Amino acid sequence: EAGSEDIDILPNGLAFISSGLKYPGIKSPAPDKPGELFLMDLNEDNPRAVELRISRGFDLASFNPHGISTYVD
Repeated sequence: EAGSEDIDILPNGLAFISSGLKYPGIKSPAPDKPGELFLMDLNEDNPRAVELRISRGFDLASFNPHGISTYVD
């Protein structure tokens, strides 16, 4: 809804997407909504972004993702 901030695509076709970045002084389309992470499987015929659940105990209210990266071992 507010657009993605960054995306990282793994060699297996899974894409991780961060969304919801808010900069001070710049109008946000959803100022009270925390940031989100999404997963998209680009191998599917009709890929769609699915919101990832964030673990309990994480301060979701202040989650403001700026960028995303993955590490493949």
